[in-house]
Amino acid sequence: MPARIRVTAALAAAAALCLAAPGTARADTAAAQHLTGTLADGATWIADAPAPGQWNGTLLLFSHGFGPTVAQDAPSDAARAALLAEGYALTGSSYDPNGSQWALASAERDQFATLDAVTAKIGEPRRTLSVGQSMGGLVNAQIARDGAGRVDGALGLCGLVAGGTDLDNYQLDAEYTIARLLLPGEELRLVGFDSQSRAAATADRLTAAVTTAQTTPGGRARIALAAAYLNVPDWAPGKDRPAADDWQGQEEQQYAWLAQGLLSFVEGGRYAMERSVGGNNSWNRGVDYAALLSTSPHAPRVRALYRAAGLDLRADLDELTAGAAVTADPAAVRAAARTSSAGQGLAVPLLDVHTTADNLVPVEQENRFADRVRASGDGALLRQAYVERQGHCAFTTAETVAAVHAVERRVATGHWGAVAEPAALQRAALALGLDGAAYVPYRADELTVGRESARTAPPSRH
Repeated sequence: MPARIRVTAALAAAAALCLAAPGTARADTAAAQHLTGTLADGATWIADAPAPGQWNGTLLLFSHGFGPTVAQDAPSDAARAALLAEGYALTGSSYDPNGSQWALASAERDQFATLDAVTAKIGEPRRTLSVGQSMGGLVNAQIARDGAGRVDGALGLCGLVAGGTDLDNYQLDAEYTIARLLLPGEELRLVGFDSQSRAAATADRLTAAVTTAQTTPGGRARIALAAAYLNVPDWAPGKDRPAADDWQGQEEQQYAWLAQGLLSFVEGGRYAMERSVGGNNSWNRGVDYAALLSTSPHAPRVRALYRAAGLDLRADLDELTAGAAVTADPAAVRAAARTSSAGQGLAVPLLDVHTTADNLVPVEQENRFADRVRASGDGALLRQAYVERQGHCAFTTAETVAAVHAVERRVATGHWGAVAEPAALQRAALALGLDGAAYVPYRADELTVGRESARTAPPSRH
C-alpha cells in the first residue's frame, strides 16, 4: 500500500479448536520448519510448519492483500509466531510476480498450486482452512467458491468481496464528483492511465482540490457528496465517533480520511487493475447521480450541509448526471468479471469479518457480497461478523483467533449454530486474555454503486 496511507495492519493469531485444547503444550517455534519454492509461472511460495510431531493437522492457506507480489503465509510476524505456537502449519504464495500488483489473474491458481507443493513436502493435512485479507479476501472468497475438496472452510478479513468492477465504479463516482465540482473546466484524466506517475498526478490534483475545498462551507458540502459516493466512513482514527446529527463533525472525519492520502491509494489501485484486466473496466455514462445519492446512508448529511452552505444540491446532481460520459472497455469488464469477482456461490463455509469503519474496503461491500451469495442459493454457508473500530484490517489478535475458532468449529460440527454470532465471538475473544475485542451486532448498509452488478455490460461507446 502507498506509504501516504496510514493503515492499521491486521494482527492475526489462531488456536487449534478441537485439535488442541486450551492449556495443552504449545509447539516449540524455534524448531519450526521454513520451506520455500517456486511455481511454474514464477510465483514463489513459503511455508512454516511446527516441529515434527507437533503439527495439529490443520494447514492455513493465506492470501495476502494488494501490494508487492511477495509470498506471505500470515498477516504479520506476530501472527505467524502465534499460529505456529498453536501447532498450525501455514503457507501462501506471492501470486504471479511478472504482472500487475492486482494479481487476480493468477492468485487463485497459484494458491491451489501452493497447496500441492506444500503438502508434497509436509504431508496431507487433516483440515485445510483458507484465510484471506483485503484483496486477498477476494481471493479467499473465490477459493471458498471453487475449493471443494481442496479446503474445508474459509475466513475472510476485511475482504474486497464486492469485486474489482464495483470497486472501480464507486471510486470513479467520487473522483468524477471532485473533478467536476471542485475543478470546473479542468481536463483531468480519471481512467485509462498509461503509467503509475499519471495515476499519481491525478491523485495529487484531486487531493489538493479537496484540501482547498475544506476551507469553505460549499467546499465541505461537495466533499461530503464525493465521500458519500466513495462510501467513506464518518469515523476516523484517533477521533471520537461524532453524534448521529453532527453533520459537520461527520464530514470533518471523512475529510480526515481523504487528507491522509486515500485518493493516492484509489488511483494507484486503478492503474494496477487496469493493467491486470487490459483496460478501463469502469463507467458512469447513464448514471443518475440524484438517484445514486438517494441510495447512500450519507445522503441526509449531504443535504444538510448543502442547505447550510446555501448551495443548490439539485443543480450539482443534474450537472453530474449530464456530464457523465466515461465508458468502459467491454473486454476489460469481461476480464474483471472472470478474474476479479466473487459471490457466484460457495462450496465451503465462509466467515467474513469486517471493521465497521473501513476506509479502504468499505464495510458495505459485505452487503453486496451477501446478496450475491444468497442469490446463488448458498446463503446458509455464509456468516458475517463485525468489529466496531476504525481502519482497514484493524483487528486485534483476539478477534482473529476467535474467528478462526468459529470457522474450525463450523467445519468440525457441520453447522454454524451460534458460534459466529457477535456475542459468542466477543466472549470467545475476551476469554483468550490477549488484546481485547469489539465484536458488535451490526448490519451493513447497501453499497452505493449505482450499477446492477459487476457483470452488467457497460453502456456502449456509440
